[in-house]
Amino acid sequence: MRAYNFCAGPAALPTAVLEKAQAEMLDWQGKGLSIMEMSHRSKDYVAVAEKAEADLRKLMNIPDNYKVLFLQGGASLQFSAIPLNLLGKNSKADYIHTGIWSEKALKEAQRYGDINVIEAGTAVDGKLAIKDQSEWNLSDDAAYVHYADNETIGGIQFANIPETDKPLVADFSSSILSAPLDVSKFGLIYAGAQKNIGPAGLTIVIVREDLLDQSKAEIPSILKYSSQAKNDSMVNTPSTYAWYLSGLVFEWLLEQGGVDAIYKANLAKAELLYNYIDSSDFYANPIAVANRSIMNVPFTLAKPELEKQFLQEAEQNNLLNLAGHRSVGGMRASIYNAVPLEGVQALVNFMDDFAKRNA
Repeated sequence: MRAYNFCAGPAALPTAVLEKAQAEMLDWQGKGLSIMEMSHRSKDYVAVAEKAEADLRKLMNIPDNYKVLFLQGGASLQFSAIPLNLLGKNSKADYIHTGIWSEKALKEAQRYGDINVIEAGTAVDGKLAIKDQSEWNLSDDAAYVHYADNETIGGIQFANIPETDKPLVADFSSSILSAPLDVSKFGLIYAGAQKNIGPAGLTIVIVREDLLDQSKAEIPSILKYSSQAKNDSMVNTPSTYAWYLSGLVFEWLLEQGGVDAIYKANLAKAELLYNYIDSSDFYANPIAVANRSIMNVPFTLAKPELEKQFLQEAEQNNLLNLAGHRSVGGMRASIYNAVPLEGVQALVNFMDDFAKRNA
């Protein structure tokens, strides 16, 4: 029996995807070898890579004037790659700070340019929230505006896409493909794969073509978006197996009805969990309702001394990886696309039983 996995990343993958990968592990489509043993430049693998991109474009309705790159190094490498690619003609950028990951991004960007930090975190009735855009001090001359759509650790998410006439750059690592998104409002979207796309080792970058000539002269060639775009993300050997598995996830999402359908499922899961937490005196969520993440749900216990017991008993009930990030503590349930409603219901049932026994 497979357990319900609430890990923030590497995260749950659809069982159907894992079963297909298992069936193809030793002999991919009768070729007599595993796809992970196959040359990335072979006709068969290139077809797999091209289909994965085509399916992602369909899922996200990506316009033709955007390049889709399948890169390595995680979203964290993009913290450097983005300013190196986009600050060559204008060294100024705005970074909106709402949590740990946006802070990591801005600190890395400060190595390469003049970064205007916009402190957008606030509190509403004792809950963490994001300030209204009218309170931000955006620059008139920034090369781009960067933000993290969903702070995986804090469980705080933007309610709306920021409005700006500058290229908008966004980290969607923990929210990509979870809800409909108008890609045309962005200059660049990036996301580590290990949450809603596939296994760790792959990073997606969706970049508007007019931004491909903005790089700094000293940028390493492997990080240069224009070079990766010209070489179909194969300047060097890519993460072939992660790319293949991500393609299987894209196929699975299309079979579910696409992003619109998975968004409805995600809303149902989030509503179930948040409604239970809000109805309980034993659990609490620290985020203002308007900025609650539908992917990462942090919560605390009224008796923090019971956290270790909670985690032990949860694991005994096949509910895994519920510990909060080490920097914030508490609990966190990551309910990505591959986590079924039944898993969230099982979690709520356990939480309710635990609360009744330990109130």
